[in-house]
Amino acid sequence: QVQLVESGGGLVQAGGSLRLSCVSSGRFFSVNAMNWYRQAPGKQRELVASITYDYRTNYAESVKGRFTISRDNAKNTVYLQMTSLKPEDTAVYYCHTPSGIISSGYWGQGTQVTVSS
Repeated sequence: QVQLVESGGGLVQAGGSLRLSCVSSGRFFSVNAMNWYRQAPGKQRELVASITYDYRTNYAESVKGRFTISRDNAKNTVYLQMTSLKPEDTAVYYCHTPSGIISSGYWGQGTQVTVSS
């Protein structure tokens, strides 16, 4: 069982920045990919950013150039640095890691990000 705990969400004005953190209890954190998803009200959950065990990253087109995903294997933590935030970035942000045992992988409880205009 892997537990993921997100933090760092909050209310910010458009153009502002936030850094989300996700701490994993998994023993094999350093060899697993980590993902950030988000879900806005009335919309499907979408993949925002991902980072592989060897630090390759991928981003949704809507956040490229504004968000940066990173990881610190010594702290079992993945980060999402968000800059130039827009009202449309408002969503609950979830940390996720795939699993070879559970098809859905493991999910955190989510952290709310609200961007005011």
